[in-house]
Amino acid sequence: MARLPYADLTHPDAKPLVDQIVAERGSVLHLYQMLLHSPEIARGWLGYLTAIRQRSSLPGALREMVIMRVAVLNGAPYEADQHGPIALKEGMTQAQLDALDNWNESSLFSDRERAVLAYTDAMTRQIQVPAEVAGAVKSYFDAKQMVELTATIGAYNMVSRFLEALDIHSDDKR
Repeated sequence: MARLPYADLTHPDAKPLVDQIVAERGSVLHLYQMLLHSPEIARGWLGYLTAIRQRSSLPGALREMVIMRVAVLNGAPYEADQHGPIALKEGMTQAQLDALDNWNESSLFSDRERAVLAYTDAMTRQIQVPAEVAGAVKSYFDAKQMVELTATIGAYNMVSRFLEALDIHSDDKR
């Protein structure tokens, strides 16, 4: 159970954003139910994550692979629960999802994917990215995509840290 009660979605300050989230995403997930305690933070979060997920030039399977690896590294089951089905829809295989724990021992990932996973690991575990890891991933992407990749990794580290700090899980009752 979450460490705080979920926000009142009918509160006048939250209602316009609730309507927008429902229109854009179909429902208000637990993440946004918590964020809506601060509608301004929720609004900024929604804009940022919408840009990452829907306006980036990164291939969807690659984006979701990064999100799922961040979830694995940070022990964030809610993030994995939400993005596992999306990753499959975007083209990842179940075998690849299952291999993310030990991707460096798997033959299921291309050289580009391996470079991205190493970059994800470095950003998430060490914060500072070694030059050889940055150079390897940079060889596959232009400047725009490097910014998008880096922002995606950073954003989903933010998401998982928020979720885990407040103990938000998919099976929480509202």
